[in-house]
Amino acid sequence: MTDTITVRGMSCEGCEQTVEDALNDVLGVESAAADRESDTATIEGDADVSDLVAAVDEAGYEATS
Repeated sequence: MTDTITVRGMSCEGCEQTVEDALNDVLGVESAAADRESDTATIEGDADVSDLVAAVDEAGYEATS
């Protein structure tokens, strides 16, 4: 399953990597790709969307599903 969430606050490649790392640590995530240009992150796997949003928020960015 593929989910896309909105992520605000990314301004560089390091930000994208931080978001991807946070998402990849969530149980059920197979892969994650963040894109600062579109303010999104695309996640493959079966993780709960609320867990994805919480992980991004904990990493210091603002996420919404």
